[in-house]
Amino acid sequence: MEQFLVLTARNVKVYIRDKGAVFFSFLSALIVICLMVFFLGDMNIDGIAELLDAFSYGEKEENIKNAELLVLAWTSAGILSINAVTVSLAVYSGMIKDRVNGRLNAIYTAPINRLKIALSYIASAWTASVLVCVLTLGITEVYGIVSGMAPYTFMEHVQLLGMIMVNSFAYASLMYPLALLAKTEGAWSGFGTVIGTLVGFLGGIYIPIGSLADSISGMMKCTPIIYGTSMFRKVMTKSILDSTFQGVPVDIVDEYREIMGIQLKVADYTLTLRDEWLILLACGIIFLVIGMCLLKYEKKMDR
Repeated sequence: MEQFLVLTARNVKVYIRDKGAVFFSFLSALIVICLMVFFLGDMNIDGIAELLDAFSYGEKEENIKNAELLVLAWTSAGILSINAVTVSLAVYSGMIKDRVNGRLNAIYTAPINRLKIALSYIASAWTASVLVCVLTLGITEVYGIVSGMAPYTFMEHVQLLGMIMVNSFAYASLMYPLALLAKTEGAWSGFGTVIGTLVGFLGGIYIPIGSLADSISGMMKCTPIIYGTSMFRKVMTKSILDSTFQGVPVDIVDEYREIMGIQLKVADYTLTLRDEWLILLACGIIFLVIGMCLLKYEKKMDR
């Protein structure tokens, strides 16, 4: 256990010291923030305000303020979701460098089980993702409170921490077998660029999933990112959404939830928070098993 903890701590430190990797971790989040500030945010806010005006609910200024807070919570949930993806990508770049520079082979010669070494990389990706997501949650919550949003309750904080942990586990496990297949830093960098670009779209962050064609939204539901995003949105938007749409017919509110990806349906079945949590957990376990199988195959090839 001591060897495992030492290796995990070492991998996390390598990630933190790599300023380029840390910057890349936040790049997708920065893109989302820029898009919301300069382009998409106003569109979403205006759409909510117009919907409230159509039902003659509340004062116009109050409606706009609530709409801004709702969009802020909705965007923050998306950022939390994609951080787990980009941080895992950045952490595994350290594993690629270790392999290319020969450090990984040197570690293999030590009296340490290869499985333990592999799990230390996965644990470091999970640890770094959790830390960054918790930090992001804290920053976005403080900003929301300053902007006029009510703080999350104790139970909501507990839920969000559990979501961060399972979401980070899903991507720490998913990225490991992919990192095993990447033989050069250039290949991993190119893969990271593509994923970093796609993750905002696949998570329904750039464009709400309900605004897309059924074929495209169906494709998005084949990836875990949309379930993580929806999971965070359920909790982070609940309070402000309830207060914003107070007095609006329930069917209209439900339709809004579906359009904005707060509520997901698969084959006419409405997914619950527990369903989405279990989907991410299952994805993490499946890719962890795949990674261990690839590791075993790689070990045989090295003999």
